[in-house]
Amino acid sequence: MCNIRPFLFHTFIPKLKTFTIHKLDKAKEILQKYWKHDTFREPQEAIIASVIEGNDTFALMPTSGGKSICFQVPAMMQEGICLVISPLIALMRDQVQNLQSKGIKAIALTGGIHQDEIINLFDNCQYGNYKFLYLSPERLQNDWILERIKNLPINLIAIDEAHCVSQWGHDFRPAYLKIVQLKEFFPKVPFLALTASATERVKEDIITQLQLNKPQVFSKSFYRDNIAYMVFETEDKLHLLQQILHKNPQPSIIYVTNRKACLESVNQLENMSFTATYYHGGLSNKDKEKHMQLWMNEKVQVMVATNAFGMGIDKANVKTIIHLHLPQNLENYYQESGRAGRDGEKSFAIMLNNPSDVLHAEAQFINILPDKTFLNLIFLKLCNYFQIAYGEGIDEQFAFNLNQFCAKYNFPTLKTYNSLQFLDRQGIISLSQEFSEKISIQFCIPSKEVIRYMSLNPNDEEIMLTILRTYPGIYDMQTGFNPQLIAKKSNTNDTAVLLLLQKLKEKNIIEMIAKNNDATIIFNEVREDERTINRVAKYLEAQNKLKIEQLQAVLYYNKDIKTCKQKILMQYFGETLKKDCGVCSYCIAKNKKKHDPETISEKIIALLKIQDFNSRDIQKLTKFPKDDIIFALQKLLEEKTISINSNNLYSIL
Repeated sequence: MCNIRPFLFHTFIPKLKTFTIHKLDKAKEILQKYWKHDTFREPQEAIIASVIEGNDTFALMPTSGGKSICFQVPAMMQEGICLVISPLIALMRDQVQNLQSKGIKAIALTGGIHQDEIINLFDNCQYGNYKFLYLSPERLQNDWILERIKNLPINLIAIDEAHCVSQWGHDFRPAYLKIVQLKEFFPKVPFLALTASATERVKEDIITQLQLNKPQVFSKSFYRDNIAYMVFETEDKLHLLQQILHKNPQPSIIYVTNRKACLESVNQLENMSFTATYYHGGLSNKDKEKHMQLWMNEKVQVMVATNAFGMGIDKANVKTIIHLHLPQNLENYYQESGRAGRDGEKSFAIMLNNPSDVLHAEAQFINILPDKTFLNLIFLKLCNYFQIAYGEGIDEQFAFNLNQFCAKYNFPTLKTYNSLQFLDRQGIISLSQEFSEKISIQFCIPSKEVIRYMSLNPNDEEIMLTILRTYPGIYDMQTGFNPQLIAKKSNTNDTAVLLLLQKLKEKNIIEMIAKNNDATIIFNEVREDERTINRVAKYLEAQNKLKIEQLQAVLYYNKDIKTCKQKILMQYFGETLKKDCGVCSYCIAKNKKKHDPETISEKIIALLKIQDFNSRDIQKLTKFPKDDIIFALQKLLEEKTISINSNNLYSIL
């Protein structure tokens, strides 16, 4: 069906040395012992063979390809410890827990660990027979940590999310550029660079920036022959969603862009008699695990989630992935849609669109990008907020509340967060990612009793109405609560809001939980205002340009009605399909039997002679494709054969 090989390697396997073949037998023993698998997936075995022969290696493996096995197995085969560099704290913790559950000694050097504890961790690595040390690239900027690493018996250096080393990648982090200095200290230790998304340009940049020495290059195809990629334009997403889930009752994931949409979508699904739960970054770890297990154990059919959901998810029988909103880029979309059909069975990756989605996506992803002027203002106010004098501030640490900071200076929250995240990735500050609300509340009494309370207490009515409008799920569950937002919307102050919450709690009208989970900011450089921002401005401009281009690629994928959807995806990732996939929305529409417009019009007229119908009922009763029905109705309206009333019902004139 396609002209791409499942994976590519530089004529490496035929040249395997005899001792390597014996070691591959040992690798399979380790795989079976710890991971309970008898065979490797392609191209895991070839990558492992390259690593154990001491070669620098580059591996491009799409999501679910099993990248971690490629460094975990060879590290277990040798004396010493594997150094794993990753930008994802949650993923590091997840992998360490998985290794520990298998009886393998592993440590993650994440943020928030006191220096004394870090020293103990390094002592454990040096003398305690540990096999894996995970850390972020930013840690390599600390000289004393680098000194400790230099004294460890490193047997392999694995760089996960390696696209972060390239400014052409979708997640460039300058700290990744520091990784190359490890070459100087460990000249004979192989580097293994791993990524799930890299264009040809990014791949070459990774090899250059990491100074990989004659690397063996493995590129697993992005082609998924068992996934049907579908794009549907619809005015009524809920109706189409209902049809899809009824037709495919197996486990499904619905991706949305924010936490509010998670709650709203779950309520809508339950009203349509589907079982559903939700997952987003604001949930506590306990709730995340609880909701995850409901879905994993198939107590509910649907998981509604933001892009916080997915890391480490390995559920084989997911039938349908549905995106209710446009994703930020095709890299994310491919990874999220790739969670379908891991059992090899036919599955679906569906995107539902309507005309307002483009404006929504631009507001969500583009309009919140900070420019140089805004970034400079944020940095200046941040320094003032913590009373840091010019030329001072390095290594100072502060508790930080994003909502309070934004309220004080009247900054837009998302744009401010993106600015802080950019400063974090440039290494100017270190920002802990703990932005869940400090307060959560839930109403304990029925809605009619709340209305009765407001009628008896008119002074509280405006704030309470604002709360109910802002948090529609607040009767059903504990809901993260932003007092500054409610104060602004109700034209009052956050003190008044907090006093009312306390009053409602005392009267047992609400249940309120206060959490002490402010973020932490560490300043990694002295304050130099414009000089600091000028130094990184070129990266900001490049990042913003890239994000705009990525969204344009998403819009093209959605709007193109003349090209196979798999072809568009493959072309984006640098591959070529000679033939159409045959199963995507374009291919199905192309191969559908063409219906005579006159026949459709005659059937519509015959139907409307019986009674008036809306377009959905007409389509259901005639069983013609929706687009053909709409075309015929428009033609009949133009010919003044039929009319449409204010209730969207068509009738014969």
